[in-house]
Amino acid sequence: MSRLVFVLNGPNLNLLGKRQPHIYGHETMEDVEAMCRKTCEAHRLELRYHQSNREYELIDWIHEAREKAFGIVINPGAFTHTSVAILDALNAFDGTVIECHISQVHKREAFRHHSYVSMRADAVLAGFGTQGYTLAIQRLAHLADTKK
Repeated sequence: MSRLVFVLNGPNLNLLGKRQPHIYGHETMEDVEAMCRKTCEAHRLELRYHQSNREYELIDWIHEAREKAFGIVINPGAFTHTSVAILDALNAFDGTVIECHISQVHKREAFRHHSYVSMRADAVLAGFGTQGYTLAIQRLAHLADTKK
């Protein structure tokens, strides 16, 4: 079984640490990637880490994951609420999908309460800050270690 995990980040997450730090915190995308790498290494997982403001790139990475990965951690950003195309791509992925949001989206604007991605996700983390990524990776590691 593959031990490859894709961590995918959607639009505006490249501004993490600079954009609305009162909501998203002060960690940067580079900080989050380093945290994910450290967690993957601790659990003997391989990591592919990507961020894009372009929907088609996220879809292409999901398609790539179909052939290579056993799990995806995805923070689709605003595409969470708008992208049926990302949902369709995730529906074509047979592995575990964990949706991850830095903020507690249900305490925010009403439009953020709906997620197309949640219709496919096996688990959803929201409001754990950037620690949500490590929690998601730990869950994937547990699943990889317990599958026969």
